[in-house]
This record gives sequence, C-alpha cells and structure tokens, in this order.
Amino acid sequence: MSLLSLRGVRKSYGDQLVLDGFDLDVEAGECVVLIGASGSGKSTLLRCVNLLETVDDGVVELDGVDITDPRVNADQVRSGIGIVFQSYNLFPHLSVLDNITLAPIRVHGVPRDAARTRALEMLDRVGLSDKAGARPDDLSGGQQQRAAIARAMVNSPQLLLLDEVTSALDPELVGEVLDLLRELKSDGMTMLVCTHEMTFARDVADKVCFLHQGRPLEIGPPAELLDHPREPRTQDFLRRLRS
Repeated sequence: MSLLSLRGVRKSYGDQLVLDGFDLDVEAGECVVLIGASGSGKSTLLRCVNLLETVDDGVVELDGVDITDPRVNADQVRSGIGIVFQSYNLFPHLSVLDNITLAPIRVHGVPRDAARTRALEMLDRVGLSDKAGARPDDLSGGQQQRAAIARAMVNSPQLLLLDEVTSALDPELVGEVLDLLRELKSDGMTMLVCTHEMTFARDVADKVCFLHQGRPLEIGPPAELLDHPREPRTQDFLRRLRS
C-alpha cells in the first residue's frame, strides 16, 4: 500500500480548473519530484494533500485513510504532514525556537518542555542549534529556510511536502538547503517536492512527475524522464528550462 495515494483529484477556482482528475502514488521512503510550468497545479496539489484546500472531487489517502472525508480532523491529519513553502513564513517577532514550538503547543497540545526539547533536537538536526534564540531577520535566507524545515519536521511527520523551497534563495544558499533534503531522504523521509532544481531531481528523486494542465502527463525515473522524455510537452518544458 502506498503511503500517499491520489485518485481522480479535481480542484477548481471558479471557472478555472487547476487539477483535472489527478492520480499519483507515493511509496513510504520515496522522494517524488513534481515539475511543470507555472500554473500547472503543483502548489495546489500540495495544498490539497495538506488539507489547506478542499478537493472538489476524488480521494486523497494517507496511510490507507481517506483524509478528504469531511469527518476527518484536519488538524490531526496535518500533524502527520509537514509542509514548507517557498516563503519562509516565520513570525518575525518570535525567536526561532518559539516559531518551531508554536504549533505543537498551541494546536497539538504538546507540553511546553517536551515541545522545546523536540524543537532543539530538530534545530541541531538542521545545523541551527546556535540560533534558537535568534529572530528570523538575524538569519540568512538559507538559515531561515532550514528553520522552516525544522518546524515542518518537529512533529515527526510521515510525509514532507516542499514547495519550491529554494526559489527565494540566492544561488549560493541553494546548496545548503538541498544538502539537507538529501540527508532527510537518506534517513527515509517520504517527500513530495515541487522544484525547478533538476540536479536535485536527478540525484535524489525516485520518480519525477511532469504536470500539464492539472494532470500528470508523464511519470518516470529521473534519468528516463529528464533525459528521454516521451511527451512533446515534457520535451518542450525541459528544453526551455535548460536554455
């Protein structure tokens, strides 16, 4: 059984159809990379998986449970799914440590001491143990993104969703974030990643999914899809990306 399974997922905003009967399986421990042009549905897909958006039709299953069932406790589901956006979304008036402990304490009811202990473990994991008391504005972009990843990991999620997490970074800071994601993958973390970093996709992904007009037009191993795409639209997208 796949850890994450999407079947016939549809999502519209008014008359704009963004996801059109989307099917995808992600096995435990896999890294699946989503690529595609802006507007192809990548970010919306992640938001639907994390229940930040309500699907219009179809089913999203996490570990065999239909999380699109309206009777599901969304906060409980989200406690098992970490999500990191391209903007860091850290509260500037809080310390890094307080940013990471806020949701466990306020939303999930974790005792403060336990939440702080876990948060400090995650900051050490992402190489920021000396920045616990700092404010986000005192950190570099790469450090802020690593703090955001620590925040997403603090509840030991089953699944980590990453939406263009390097796109807001200066080129010299991209590598430190991608190296962290490589480490998480080697530790067995299941990841669904939207990215334009084709080197990362080639080195880390188990499979790459090319989205076009809200559908998975082509899915395959990185070497196969990136070097020998079958679909003309995939070929065009990769050609533009390399030019």
